[in-house]
Amino acid sequence: MHKKQIVVVLVVFAIMGYLFFLPVKGIVKHKEADGHTNSTTTAQARPTANVTVEMVSTAAKATIGPALSAQITETEGQLKNAGDDAAKVSLERKLAKQWDDVNQPAPAAFYYQAIAGKENTFEDWFTAGSHYNDAFKFTQDTSAQPAFVTNAIACFKNATKLKPEDLSAKTGLGIAYVNQTALGITDPDGGSPMQGIMLLLDVVKQDPNNRNANLSLGMFAMKSGQYQKAVQRFKNIIAQKPEVEPYFYLAESYKQLGMKKEAIAAYQKCKEMMPDAAFDQRIDEYIKELKN
Repeated sequence: MHKKQIVVVLVVFAIMGYLFFLPVKGIVKHKEADGHTNSTTTAQARPTANVTVEMVSTAAKATIGPALSAQITETEGQLKNAGDDAAKVSLERKLAKQWDDVNQPAPAAFYYQAIAGKENTFEDWFTAGSHYNDAFKFTQDTSAQPAFVTNAIACFKNATKLKPEDLSAKTGLGIAYVNQTALGITDPDGGSPMQGIMLLLDVVKQDPNNRNANLSLGMFAMKSGQYQKAVQRFKNIIAQKPEVEPYFYLAESYKQLGMKKEAIAAYQKCKEMMPDAAFDQRIDEYIKELKN
């Protein structure tokens, strides 16, 4: 099985914990025309921690082993001794790729953002923002999440300035806005869960099959208890390209709706698409619960 596939699937369980246990501040069940949530409460602002690339790199090195860590540390040393911006950008790109190769989006995000700050291209701002969104989604370090989401918004805002109509950047910004309010952070430049949802709805209006926008809308619908809406989002994604992640969320949504037969069928699809012993064992446990 491909290494990155395994990482994505193992992270699915952490995401489910995020969906059902992260306190939602500012996102309540107040339906709009499309049935998604609106913000009717004022979130108490949470201060953003001063998170640095050194901090997230140290944490990431603890998970990848000494050999790979040594390679990255060597490149970090070269960056510290780099004499000009061209050399620095080259080494920052090397470090970003090294972190990408070991599936560590947080340190990679900081390097992509540093590059974007120097070269100001849409591609670099977008890549940095996407990595910050991934870092927010996958990390269990709640002290780092505010920095990830704040940086994501800053990066996507710069990306949308360069390409205002780009749907991928709008999607990323919409996701970051909703994540921001879920953490109770106040954006001095605006941004709310409903603004984020509206950005995502605008994306799917223009591109009904947009995978990332539909996936995010489906997950936010699950979080707000609107499981029928979530089902439609995940089925839309699967119709375009069957994948384990939307199938798993589809199964969870069916389970919450009491549709046991459909939930079991979706769980079985997950097993067929991801033959991993640990994953299969967990899925079997879920199926057993539904059959009892």
